[in-house]
Amino acid sequence: MRKVIGIGETVLDIIFKDDQPIQAVPGGSTFNAIISLGRSGVKTSFISETGNDRIGRLITRFLEENGCDASCVNVYPDSKSPLSLAFLNEKNDAEYLFYKDHPNDRLDFTYPEVNADDIVLFGSYYALNPVIRPQVKGFLDHAHERGAILYYDVNFRSSHQDEVMRLTPNLLENFELADIVRGSAEDFEILFKKNDPDVVYRSQIMFYTKKFIYTQGAAPIALRADGGLKKQYPIAPIDTVSTIGAGDNFNAGFLYGLIRYGITQKEMVEGISEQQWDQLIQCGQQFSAEACRSLYNYVSPEFGAKMKL
Repeated sequence: MRKVIGIGETVLDIIFKDDQPIQAVPGGSTFNAIISLGRSGVKTSFISETGNDRIGRLITRFLEENGCDASCVNVYPDSKSPLSLAFLNEKNDAEYLFYKDHPNDRLDFTYPEVNADDIVLFGSYYALNPVIRPQVKGFLDHAHERGAILYYDVNFRSSHQDEVMRLTPNLLENFELADIVRGSAEDFEILFKKNDPDVVYRSQIMFYTKKFIYTQGAAPIALRADGGLKKQYPIAPIDTVSTIGAGDNFNAGFLYGLIRYGITQKEMVEGISEQQWDQLIQCGQQFSAEACRSLYNYVSPEFGAKMKL
């Protein structure tokens, strides 16, 4: 059975509305996608670390309760688990503050088993952080050699804007390793001061990979892919409660689609058909819309049960 392996940070997301805390849920960009996939019947494994505290235990337990193999989540005895404060505005979009013991960043883990056509999801600052880069790059190289599909979600926050120059070599390595790159308009504005999907694709992406998904909130999704394929996918209007997990769950739905429709590494190399892209993007949109309907960062267990593979 194919599986999705996520590598990324874990946090406790404390969500504020009108400057009052209204919810606290386990989170992290890759983590959110892995939970949604687990709820939808996909076999999952997660590589990360937590502190040896109540939050760390809550996060590990939550992974296991949602069907994820958490054996590669390392618990550091002298670290505190990180926190993320998310402040929702009138449109229910979030502004973030992060609290983390960065001096304690380190990553010691045994590799989960990686087989051909498994999928690796990586992204955010975690995939660029120079302190843990050797371990992250080592695992990505290993997964690539084993024939896994690598999906890179750029997800670059403005809080790291002053590090762009220092992190660019790692960013370009990630582009080169990835079979598919997804990024938001905000990511590329921060990284390259560019806000046109064609310009971003031609100048930054297509040299490394031909498969590029550019999301822009409520505006249409732009796809650029092999053979000059160029499409836009409108976003259906929904009543949004929180957009915190929107992009993460687009990733989850897309990866769910890769497994549901049997798309392999061989097809990645040979090129995905337009009809297959339509199916994959639709899955991404379904998962994303579902996550936006609640204060949780993932699809509901009921939605997962309905989508079960």
